[in-house]
Amino acid sequence: MSESIQDKFMMKISSRHYKKVKIAYIKVAVFASVIAAFFLPQRQPLESEGDNLFTVYLNGVQVGVMGNIEEADECLVAARKELAGSSDEMVLAESELSWQGEEVLWGAVDDRSVIISNMLASLQDSVKETLNRSYTVKINEYTVNLASTQEVLALLQASIKKYDDGNNYYADLVQDSKRELNVLTTQIYSVKEQEEEEAEEVMSSVGIDAALDEMFEAIEPDLEKEFSDYELGLLELDFGDTVEVVESYLQSYELTPLEQAIEEVTKDQEKEQIYEVVAGDTLSQIAEKNEIPLDELIAMNETIENENSTIRVGDELIVTVPEPELSVERTEQMYYEEDYEADVIYVDNDDWYTNQTQTLQEPSAGHRKVVADVSYRNNEEIGREILKEEITYAAVPKIVERGTKIPPTYLKPISGGRLSSVFGRRKAPTRRASTNHKGVDWATPVGTAVMASSTGTVAKAGWGSGYGYVVYINHADGRQTRYGHLSKVLVKQGQTVTQGQKIALSGNTGVSTGPHVHFEILINGVQVDPFKYLN
Repeated sequence: MSESIQDKFMMKISSRHYKKVKIAYIKVAVFASVIAAFFLPQRQPLESEGDNLFTVYLNGVQVGVMGNIEEADECLVAARKELAGSSDEMVLAESELSWQGEEVLWGAVDDRSVIISNMLASLQDSVKETLNRSYTVKINEYTVNLASTQEVLALLQASIKKYDDGNNYYADLVQDSKRELNVLTTQIYSVKEQEEEEAEEVMSSVGIDAALDEMFEAIEPDLEKEFSDYELGLLELDFGDTVEVVESYLQSYELTPLEQAIEEVTKDQEKEQIYEVVAGDTLSQIAEKNEIPLDELIAMNETIENENSTIRVGDELIVTVPEPELSVERTEQMYYEEDYEADVIYVDNDDWYTNQTQTLQEPSAGHRKVVADVSYRNNEEIGREILKEEITYAAVPKIVERGTKIPPTYLKPISGGRLSSVFGRRKAPTRRASTNHKGVDWATPVGTAVMASSTGTVAKAGWGSGYGYVVYINHADGRQTRYGHLSKVLVKQGQTVTQGQKIALSGNTGVSTGPHVHFEILINGVQVDPFKYLN
């Protein structure tokens, strides 16, 4: 074979080999692309205007590479939902999202599900705390946090149990219709009433209820009930305070154990209340009635200086009363027998003053049998309605004659002055002076105006032994006032004077140690302490 023919033959063989190699290369490239599509990070052409490939970090940990940073927030929301769905409680975790961007032509990005999974792992590693779903109970100013509605109901039932041993009532939680927000409040149900309502619904459904009512109304005579006809026992029960319950998420240490909450809510606490003074009250009686030491009662009330301070009907005093945080009000129907007093009968006398009375008939207790509805707030009775009464023997009422005229008032006879001697025993200030002082002295300059303590008629005006210049005034209630050691008398015997009228000038006459006014009040001719009668 010639050389040219041989060369052509070799070239033909090389060309065929090249084509085979090229085809094999293309096959390998296609196969590699398929493998890369399944097993290697996704590569895609990216926009070339600014940063277009972002490495995303959550709490400083890399969680993936993205081509659109706006999707990072969406992935974080999805991861947080998965974290929240993994627990019935509220989970708090750090979620600080950051990224680093770069500009590339082609880039490998992670699948969305991979990024969400990585974010979830990062959130789980950074959980700060888990908040427990709980319930906050508010009673007036008191609040307590409990772990569940079952514990709330147990707390309420414990308050009821104190007064309902037969388990005739139960508490439930209902939506508070008065509130716009999701607030629960309490409702107490009677087991007996619930059963009766269910029975009535059954009867009504078959049309028997109305027919029976009409039949019994037609044949039942309207007879007075006997004692045995009354259903004695607990009739009504409800909470005396408003209870508000709201759902909340709290840490475990903020929850109160149920046993502790029950003790706090049901145990009596000392709470301040207002007591209104009634006729016949004294400070010691009020303290005893409310089981408060007298010194504590005085300390609680700024208007009371000491145990001798004056109190009047209608005055309001602060007292403390033992009462639980959650009060329970109830009504019980009771049968009892008792001795009783009849109401006092008053006979008015228009010629007497209101401080004048006379007993015309002494009382005598009677005896009776009673059925009554008695209302309580906790253990304190707040009302009583007698439903049936049978007198065994009648009480005899007390009959009292009393005056209707308002008695005169008495004022201090001078303005100002310094109290220099009070009523009662004293050391004689000067020779011939009494050691048993019959009045009150105010030191004041000579010439100070002396006024009538009350309206009346002048009984004496002039010189009196020991008194110096003196004025006696008789008053309509039978009392007499005296004004001594005067420098000048301005009224005459028999003259009518009004309260506050100027009757004399102060002085230093008679048995006196210095310029002053001596003042007395006499009842039935006997001097009394003026301070007990001065307004």
